[in-house]
Amino acid sequence: MKNRIGRGGFTLVELLVVIAIIGVLVGLLLPAVQAAREAARRMSCSNNFKQIGLAIHNYHAAYDQLPRHATGTWNDAAMDAWTHVDTNNSGSLSMLVGLTPFFEQQALWESISNPNPSRVDGNAGAAIGTPANPWVAMGPRATQGQYIPWATDIPSLRCPSDPGVGLPALGRTNYAACMGDGFDSMFQNPIRWSNAGGSPFDVTSGGKQTQQRWARGVFVHRVDQKFRDILDGLANTIMMGEIATDLGDSDNRTRVNRTQTFHTGDGGITVCKNLGHIDPARPLFWCLTGTGCTVPTGEEAGGAIEGANSNANRGMMWAWARNASSGFTTNAPPNSPYCGNRWAENGGAITASSRHQGGAHVLMGDGAVKFITDSIEAGNQRNETMVAGQQSPYGLWGSLGTRASKEVIGSEF
Repeated sequence: MKNRIGRGGFTLVELLVVIAIIGVLVGLLLPAVQAAREAARRMSCSNNFKQIGLAIHNYHAAYDQLPRHATGTWNDAAMDAWTHVDTNNSGSLSMLVGLTPFFEQQALWESISNPNPSRVDGNAGAAIGTPANPWVAMGPRATQGQYIPWATDIPSLRCPSDPGVGLPALGRTNYAACMGDGFDSMFQNPIRWSNAGGSPFDVTSGGKQTQQRWARGVFVHRVDQKFRDILDGLANTIMMGEIATDLGDSDNRTRVNRTQTFHTGDGGITVCKNLGHIDPARPLFWCLTGTGCTVPTGEEAGGAIEGANSNANRGMMWAWARNASSGFTTNAPPNSPYCGNRWAENGGAITASSRHQGGAHVLMGDGAVKFITDSIEAGNQRNETMVAGQQSPYGLWGSLGTRASKEVIGSEF
């Protein structure tokens, strides 16, 4: 008679122990996996920036100048410089537009630089302006949502760590031109704006002096710049910086606050904090409830901050030379609140920012990409004045943003 051999099996207790061990291991490994993924995204973000740096150097080699920021077409007979039309782009284009054929976007450049009848809604016969068809060469104003090139999301201009996608933005950008350390009069004052005495797009002589005082970065609105203008040295001067794009919340790095005019006496770049606009319970967000803080109001009709569904918030239009869309300043440290002035093109704390932990990338003039921490030394944050040629009052961070203020960068940063 044969003996039956019983088969061993897991008891319920043993099975539960194994499941618990697996759960613990997953819990331990998950943060490491997430960190590894973010490290990969951050590296890809840095590589995109390096490609943009190479494109800028190739552009300079081809044209002996940097791509102009705030350029394009306009009508000298226009009555003012702020009324948008579709028969020209009002000189509103960012430096990224001219750079497109240098970072593998030749097809996009061809559609921009030639007349083009296509629309986002597919209705090529719809009225496009005067005349009705087609879009003019170099396109309409950079805010025109029916113009396909302006609504195109370019992969090279996006950081994988930034989840922002889709409306209300047109084409987003995570990379912005460095406008220097100034907080006022970078754009508005140099332009005539009205047709009294000449084209509203002329740079006036008095305004140009004001611009020289405040616009101290590698890029200057409506002014041609060259590498030879960067007297502080390419390796010591920031050319572009990373910015996070708006997600439709009240994040104070990306939702634009246009409270003050930022002249002497306003408190400089700390004015939004001084007025209590930051939510103390959530320091990364603007105050929206009035509980323990002050809801931002000011010179803009309907309140000082842009609406949650506005494409005028941070990084929402890559083709527009407006500071909120494609510029930044080196006065307040990275990931500080965006505290701009009434005329959003003009100045304020137009901060670098990112979805990375603890800082943001910058592109130096020599093409190197560096990660700048939020804790970088940033000098006197309550400074309320600026003198042409002076060293930056905003410490190391401000010094890195000026092109010709003769600061000495003593060590690696």
